[in-house]
Amino acid sequence: MIINKDKPVLVTGATGYVAGWIIKKLFENNIPVHAGVRDLKNNEKLKWLNQLADKYNGKITYFDTNLLKENSYLKAMEDCELVYHTASPFINKVSNPMKDLIEPALLGTRNVLSSVNQTDSVKRVVLTSSIAAIVGDTKDLLGLPDGTCNESHLNTTSSQTHQPYSFSKKIAEEEAWRINSLQNRWDLVVVNPALVLGPGINPNSTSESLRILKQIADGTMKMGAPNLSLSLVDVRDVADAHFNAGFTPKANGRHIISQGRKTLLEIADILREKYGNDYNFPTRNLPKWLIWLLAPTIGLARKMVSKNIGYPWKSNNQKSIEKLGIAYRPIEETILEHFQQMIDFNIIKRP
Repeated sequence: MIINKDKPVLVTGATGYVAGWIIKKLFENNIPVHAGVRDLKNNEKLKWLNQLADKYNGKITYFDTNLLKENSYLKAMEDCELVYHTASPFINKVSNPMKDLIEPALLGTRNVLSSVNQTDSVKRVVLTSSIAAIVGDTKDLLGLPDGTCNESHLNTTSSQTHQPYSFSKKIAEEEAWRINSLQNRWDLVVVNPALVLGPGINPNSTSESLRILKQIADGTMKMGAPNLSLSLVDVRDVADAHFNAGFTPKANGRHIISQGRKTLLEIADILREKYGNDYNFPTRNLPKWLIWLLAPTIGLARKMVSKNIGYPWKSNNQKSIEKLGIAYRPIEETILEHFQQMIDFNIIKRP
């Protein structure tokens, strides 16, 4: 599938963490952007994209869109051959998983692809899914060959009540593949990133990674860190993966985007090496039994603790390297650059 670079490209959730870097890539390649945003009056969020457009002489047009509003993407999609659907909430602590996670992910994907079906110019959709759609709990890896996941695997253990974020990504991706299978005009390429780290185009972008880095430094884990193994990737590598997934004619299927794994304590050790004792970094792992005991009082589900803490994360990223040409940045560099940006913009302060 060959995409015309003179045509505009739609990016849903355009003010998001990953979307900002995708838009930068598009501007660098002189590709006009149709930006789907939820609030056209939020100048604080739009200013970062406007600054990018000014820097790269990029053409950006904003459209008022809403994941839960049917046909709200139709106007934004006009004349586009390529659609990046990045819009989906990423929050692990929610009061109403169905309303806050599952409906926006599932209905949003359904609404965007319904508009794709009504827009004859669209040839390809690149969907931002997640490695969470491939594996739900780290313990699940024990049942896989070599304890390693790849693109052929599917999360079968998450639900509305257990790991609802992972469940939302799984069912949204399944819905995208179902809708794609019912037609033959546009193809679907899926990007499955690990936990995304790295500096944001908008330094205040809400992201789970920012929350985790903040907790590692602000004393939340002063007594010790959960021995949680995380699959990590740089946001700029994720943007490269999206760009290449859109413009590589033979790109197809799913792609795990992951540089490697680190535990929370290993992340703290990387930060401590540069910043010393300026922050309240943890220096040890907390015993799993203690975390399990305290889980309800610190906002964790005991089932999550049982199935994730103490198990190593392993994933195979070879397809992204071979098919999308991704050259991964060192994850240590990613962690330090992200944290330094948080310092520079007063998101984290010395105690």
